[in-house]
Amino acid sequence: MSGEPEEWTESGQPVYRHQPREHDGPQPPRHHGLHLEEIESHVERHIGPIETVFHEIVSDLIHLDVLFVPATDERPFQVLVTSGVSDEPMNVPPEMKQFRRAELLIALPADWPLSMEAFDDDGNYWPIRWLKQIGRLPHEYDTWIGWGHTIPNGDPPEPIANTEFIGVMLSPPYWLSPTFFELPTNTRDAIYFYSLVPLYQEEMDLKLRKGAEALERRLEKSGVSFVLDPSRRNAAKKRRWFGFGR
Repeated sequence: MSGEPEEWTESGQPVYRHQPREHDGPQPPRHHGLHLEEIESHVERHIGPIETVFHEIVSDLIHLDVLFVPATDERPFQVLVTSGVSDEPMNVPPEMKQFRRAELLIALPADWPLSMEAFDDDGNYWPIRWLKQIGRLPHEYDTWIGWGHTIPNGDPPEPIANTEFIGVMLSPPYWLSPTFFELPTNTRDAIYFYSLVPLYQEEMDLKLRKGAEALERRLEKSGVSFVLDPSRRNAAKKRRWFGFGR
């Protein structure tokens, strides 16, 4: 693990603040596409056919591509899945060794722009940017990512692109078959897939106070969809009701 936690949340989870790595430039990946075929087969079996891959031109530490599964009439949302995060094992605690390889995904509305021209606007590109930067985080800082981990947008956190989200939480993709979460591989290491759940400040605060399970229950109770909606209601804010007498 990269350093000792500087503080602990009210829910008893450690808080790490990482320092940027000192280097002269990108370090070539030691592996490239170590589990690519297995990941692609897994995605197509559980989600749908991959239409295209957003390839990296310059890679640092790992070669991280993003697989694109388009929407269909039966599945009215698009899905982006990383491939390459799992090429290198993460520096997990000894008791978490089985979770040392991970990949990430996010579901987007069917009309979310995903063209190279659209990516000039960070309001369209940020889901891919966050998949990549979180995917690189454990390798850049010699740490790990897993279920319930939250990653803020800076310290102190700022809104992401044109949204009011200030960070994300990683959760199992409950909206998919339970067998999707864990992918056994030919290297004998399993790969675990985590969904990016963008959070408002109050939701992040709730998670830090009460833990990931409490926040997941609140999101479910509030009817928050797994498909990204930048204008969704804040599940940690109480609704104000106004009564009118006769």
